[in-house]
Amino acid sequence: MPYAITQTCCNDATCVKVCPVNCIHPTPDEPDFGTTEMLYIDPSTCIDCGACADACPVDAIFPVERLTAQLRPYAEVNAAYFADREPPQSDPTPNFHRWGPPVFHRNIPSDFAPLDVAVVGTGPAGMYAVEDLLLHTNCRVTLIDRLPVAGGLVRYGVAPDHPSTKKIGETFSRFHTHPRLRMRLGVEVGKDVTADELAAKHDAVIYAVGASAARSLGIPGEDLPGSVPATEVVAWYNGHPDVPADAIDLSAERVVVVGTGNVALDVARILTSDPKALAGTTISPAALAQLRSSKVREVVLLARRGPDAAAYTSPELLALTQRDDVDLVVDDHDPQIASTIDAAGPGEKAALLKGIQREAVDWSAPPRHGKRRIVLRFNSAPQEVLGDTQVRALRVTGDVEIAAGRVIRAVGYRGTALPGLPFDAETGTVPHEGGRVRPGTYVVGWIKRGPSGGIGANRTCAQETVGTLLDDAVAGRLAKRR
Repeated sequence: MPYAITQTCCNDATCVKVCPVNCIHPTPDEPDFGTTEMLYIDPSTCIDCGACADACPVDAIFPVERLTAQLRPYAEVNAAYFADREPPQSDPTPNFHRWGPPVFHRNIPSDFAPLDVAVVGTGPAGMYAVEDLLLHTNCRVTLIDRLPVAGGLVRYGVAPDHPSTKKIGETFSRFHTHPRLRMRLGVEVGKDVTADELAAKHDAVIYAVGASAARSLGIPGEDLPGSVPATEVVAWYNGHPDVPADAIDLSAERVVVVGTGNVALDVARILTSDPKALAGTTISPAALAQLRSSKVREVVLLARRGPDAAAYTSPELLALTQRDDVDLVVDDHDPQIASTIDAAGPGEKAALLKGIQREAVDWSAPPRHGKRRIVLRFNSAPQEVLGDTQVRALRVTGDVEIAAGRVIRAVGYRGTALPGLPFDAETGTVPHEGGRVRPGTYVVGWIKRGPSGGIGANRTCAQETVGTLLDDAVAGRLAKRR
């Protein structure tokens, strides 16, 4: 009975480390690592030991025979990844995943003196850096966050109906009480303490401040009342202290979400969910109360490109197609959309939309009553948000007007400048080399590489940054504290 990895895979490769037969791929030392949407278990190699399931920080791994109806497709998803990966001719046995020779990327002297390191940010990037420093060095760490509660993206960015993903916060929080760690919450760099002051008190400072701002659409009318960034919606339903409890108005029957990334799907899913199903989650009580009286009947997911190139991951779309409380519809306005879906092969994103209802939607008419629904409209870019004092419609490719009372802009996140650090306004990141801004000052996570990659991508990102910091320390490049 092999195991299978399912929807909530975080890609941090904790499972890879504990597998005794190397059956989970891609591994961190393989070219595909970081490019696939999830990790996969080879059913022909798995020996049913369960070590990966015990180690998984987000409860994403189950025996195939115990998969629920919603997760059952993942047995084939895992197997399909290995379908075209045949055993080498020299080793025709099923267990063909060989272990490579051990590689040691760091060489720390035995007399390495303890460093005092400050880590700014308690989200995944910061916590992977903290984990590396505490488990693999003798460093003392001061963990700083501007908010009064730790957690960062895990607490305030993960959708409340993804409790398994939020569980990784438990893995991180165990380091909060480590004897070599001090926590300083409610401290904002640039306001309560300067970057120079932090540098003077520590041997090194790692900034893991993320990318919390929203990217702009750059179209007329996007700042009209009723047009809001998805970052604000996500913060609202997660109870972020920066966003008022009544920040999001749910009085419109139709909402257009510009974008089809995972955040856009999260927003669409929450706005169309039965509040009863959300009642036992970490959703903000104020947001839940508003959802109980919501008038939203239809959410439109607007994609510039076709169904073969949408930004969401296959696991997130697969979960959406299996909901029975919401109708999922593909707007059949362009013949190319249907042909792309019908021609899609196994494993392609567009193939997941086979069998999904297609309809030429009349956007001038109000949403129909009955079941709430989510409409995917591909090959359609936003041109202008229409309205005088309030959003009334969105004009898209082909001069089509989609009548809507709300527009949510889910086109990505962007980093913001931090006082005392250089900043590249074009990329929204802090310039660096291997995480080094300058000796003693480092970056990790989205402020380092831009808003790409999920939670697990921060592990390898943090390993690089911490490795660079240690190289600087060993080489004597760190300035003496004043």
